[in-house]
Amino acid sequence: MAQEETFGSGHYGQRKRPLSMKKLLVAFVLSLLVVHCGQAGHRISRQDKSGEQDYLIGPEDVLEIQVWKNADLSRVVNVRPDGKCSLPLIGDVQAAGLSTVQLTEQITEKLLAYYQERPQVVIIVQQVNSNVFYILGEVRNPGRYIMKGGATILQGITLAGGFTDFASRNKISLIRRENGSNNKESRIKVSYKDIVSGKQDNILLNPGDTIIVP
Repeated sequence: MAQEETFGSGHYGQRKRPLSMKKLLVAFVLSLLVVHCGQAGHRISRQDKSGEQDYLIGPEDVLEIQVWKNADLSRVVNVRPDGKCSLPLIGDVQAAGLSTVQLTEQITEKLLAYYQERPQVVIIVQQVNSNVFYILGEVRNPGRYIMKGGATILQGITLAGGFTDFASRNKISLIRRENGSNNKESRIKVSYKDIVSGKQDNILLNPGDTIIVP
């Protein structure tokens, strides 16, 4: 049955006329937008929630491992340079390269040998020490810096306070481990002038990179 709208002034004598097709079309489009926005909001929240689980554990990170109702197994551990951490009963566990969700599942599976029911395990990253880079030479604050997110070479120099007056800005070296190897390294020549002018990419830093400003 067609929808109708009233018009006219006063209670008596009001007449009704059918809504135009244009108004019906506008109402339909608005309803679709409301539904779409609601669904998009749910997608964003799911992405944000899953994003919190995407951090990959690395060497030197500090983890708090909690086993429900078992204080003897719950403890704070350091991830060793070999990427493993040690826990009572199950011994060494590979942690580096795994997300907290993956490590939780691995520890839970290993503990099943000692539990009648599936244990509840929670892992909290207390300190992020693996996501670091080093900057040396003619910057105001040389040293070791933790990357909270992706950082470029120019952002790294900014974190270190910028160049000193004696810096050779166009002769910067970036030393990078090849494929995570501690033995093989590559050296990339970097020019501050070329990056600013767009002739060279503003390189995204990897964990373990070392910037040298002569």
